[in-house]
Amino acid sequence: MTDRGAHGLRVVAADCAGCHHANLLAAGQCTPGDRCVVAMSGRQIDRFFRANPGEAEAYLGDDFWERRAIAARYAPLEKIDHLMHDADEVVRRVVAGRIPDERLPELIRDPDRDVRAIAVQRLPAEQLEWALKDIDYLVRMFAVRKVSHGLLRPLIHDPEREVRKAVASRLPPFALNCYADDSEAEVRRIAAGRMLPPDAAKMLADPDWSVRLAAVAQAPLDALVALLDIETDEEVLHAIRERLARGEQQVG
Repeated sequence: MTDRGAHGLRVVAADCAGCHHANLLAAGQCTPGDRCVVAMSGRQIDRFFRANPGEAEAYLGDDFWERRAIAARYAPLEKIDHLMHDADEVVRRVVAGRIPDERLPELIRDPDRDVRAIAVQRLPAEQLEWALKDIDYLVRMFAVRKVSHGLLRPLIHDPEREVRKAVASRLPPFALNCYADDSEAEVRRIAAGRMLPPDAAKMLADPDWSVRLAAVAQAPLDALVALLDIETDEEVLHAIRERLARGEQQVG
């Protein structure tokens, strides 16, 4: 049957006949069409467990993957270990976000990239060398954000733009010249905004205006003066004039 839940949405209400939670219904702890564990609705199931977390453990073996996944959010931590190997990746993602830190290394070979990514975000940096070689760019990207600079060199020319962007955000300024000719403007822009002044000056000739704009903040003032009669982009010109004005005030 259909009904309108507490949130004003038209929902399908489960049939309460034969439900073994009749006591909860009588106590107002579940509501057909809004807060119901037997409904095929993730929102209704979540509201049910939020109101009745003590019932979650009983549903960790349920046939419906979403019911298992939501139950895993509320069940006692010591009861969800077996779900680390659940057939459904969504269930395993929930578990990956909850298990104790010492169990996280068991997830580094999980077939789901999001499970591995969650492990990367929770593991300490010194345990992430494996993630720098992961087949999925998302896992590598999260690892790049955490590991020490000394481990980044093999990923400088990673085939994925997002990984190179992450590397460009982490490398020390003196090493960023390696991205001066990167094929992606977004990578060059990040590098140009962090380069040493002499390297940034070279980026003022980049074909992409956003890269030149980023370089303006780092380049020496004399390099900017030379661009006043050459630069064609108004936003870049405005940034050059502002930087030169600030520089003159500091000198004065």
